[in-house]
Amino acid sequence: MSGRKMDRAAAERFVAAWCASWRRVDIDAVVAHFADDAQMRSPLALSLTGSPVVTGAENIRAYWREAYGHIESADLNILSWSWDEAIARLTVWWQLGDTRASEFMDFDDAGRVVRSEAFYGK
Repeated sequence: MSGRKMDRAAAERFVAAWCASWRRVDIDAVVAHFADDAQMRSPLALSLTGSPVVTGAENIRAYWREAYGHIESADLNILSWSWDEAIARLTVWWQLGDTRASEFMDFDDAGRVVRSEAFYGK
């Protein structure tokens, strides 16, 4: 992202940028926040790829293009978020239509996402 270690203020900026990128379905902008060797876990990935884990920024980009590339915009709403400084973890609670989700993202010292996991419900 910025090349700087994440803190609460940077996390707040990240949440705003992340939400805006997903609302535009700008997958490249979302993936730009990820380290090259990042790992993402999602139940949707399991149904599309046969594995719940997608590894590597380029593979994450390809997965999201397959999953969401046909959508032009998304009315994603941030319900809440929290930042845990001790473990450099951002947790975001969001809603899109009738789908509610909690997603955590772990950051490296350069402010890039190295691991994320999403949990979905109705």
